[in-house]
Amino acid sequence: MKPFTQMKGLVAPMDRANVDTDMIIPKQFLKSIKRSGFGPNLFDELRYLDEGQPGQDCSNRPLNKDFPLNFPRYQGASVLLARENFGCGSSREHAPWALEDYGFRCIIAPSYADIFFNNCFKNGVLPIALDADIVDRLFQEMYASEGYQLEIDLEAQIITTPSGEVIAFEVESGRKHCLLNGLDDIGITLQQADAIRAYEEKRRKEAPWLFSRSA
Repeated sequence: MKPFTQMKGLVAPMDRANVDTDMIIPKQFLKSIKRSGFGPNLFDELRYLDEGQPGQDCSNRPLNKDFPLNFPRYQGASVLLARENFGCGSSREHAPWALEDYGFRCIIAPSYADIFFNNCFKNGVLPIALDADIVDRLFQEMYASEGYQLEIDLEAQIITTPSGEVIAFEVESGRKHCLLNGLDDIGITLQQADAIRAYEEKRRKEAPWLFSRSA
């Protein structure tokens, strides 16, 4: 998993509440478990005027020109500004996969669905929860200023706006450690690789029949 330490990124809006995981990545794309290639289908039903299908070339699909991610001013955005209860619905890990594959490393919203929130940390995306009034003010600033960027420092747990305002955010220490070091669940386990190998060797000597192949 790619570590998250500091970033400065263009902000794009998802200015609606209760955005569920089916809106983030529709159900027809859940057949793949490759963890990559979902970016072109992020918010598929909102971005395009036709229905997307797995493996489809999206480069020539008709775009919804009223959807913000299709606006020129938001191209290359890496911070998504959203409203309350972002990521509700089913527990699909494909949702953070699609967000990360598109290029979003950070989401800022007043609140999240619990499972989506946890899945983000496990897939290299930082979900920041801020007071709704602060999020509303960030929306206003973003809309008023094309090219609006935020600086995010995970180690210091602060967001810095273009005006120099510093906004603190909370993050649980274990999740912070994993993001800073690029550790997903497998990575955490592999930190104990030497101990695991030593235990397996010990068990092989104590109970060799467990490791023999049946005829």
